[in-house]
Amino acid sequence: MRTDNPLGPRVPDWSPPVAPQPMALEGRYCTVEALSAEKHAALLFREIDGHDALWDYMPYGPFHSAAQYHRWVRETVSNPAHLFFAIRDRERMTTSGVASYLRIAPEAGSIEVGNICLAPALQRTRAATEAMVLLMQWAFDAGYRRYEWKCNALNLPSRRAAQRLGFSFEGVFRQALVVKGRNRDTAWFSVIDSEWRALKEAFDAWLHPTNFNTQGQQIERLSDLTGLVRANDDPALSAARPRF
Repeated sequence: MRTDNPLGPRVPDWSPPVAPQPMALEGRYCTVEALSAEKHAALLFREIDGHDALWDYMPYGPFHSAAQYHRWVRETVSNPAHLFFAIRDRERMTTSGVASYLRIAPEAGSIEVGNICLAPALQRTRAATEAMVLLMQWAFDAGYRRYEWKCNALNLPSRRAAQRLGFSFEGVFRQALVVKGRNRDTAWFSVIDSEWRALKEAFDAWLHPTNFNTQGQQIERLSDLTGLVRANDDPALSAARPRF
């Protein structure tokens, strides 16, 4: 039976991608590898200890002892609903960040990056940016169509980071969650597969050593490069130009 209702475009030759498995991703400035309590927990705790603000928008933390953090990592990596990674800064030779894949839906071709916790020493570095690029690249190379970023709508640094990395703003889900006894509105962002090639060129240009002077300061801002690709900017962000 024919219908006159509008229908979405066909997706030719579609087959669901594989779900991510524990792996290591090597970059010029960082290594991203499957998180392990035995291998990484003590190293990570050394970097994050005393920085309680890192957990303000997380559903867990802060952690006040190495044993407490080790137990959390051990329990977390045993949950098959997500896949956590440790981020190693190759320049500083430190393991100082965590990120994960979650909301992994191969049947829809959709995957989210989240649970991003970067020690202060890793923040605003080439290694931190490259880690996000490596995780995004794996997803699109594997055949995912949609790559998501979500955060507490009050978390403006996270919203700025998403936009800088080329994610397009999609809106705010009001009263989406209750976290640590407080309301959370959730801001949604995404990159889709048709945008990946242009974003990859922007990332390659920004990460290239020639984009940095002898003091390690960037010459071209990543946000300027990705701004040519983003479908929608986040209206909540100020007009101030990002420093990195």
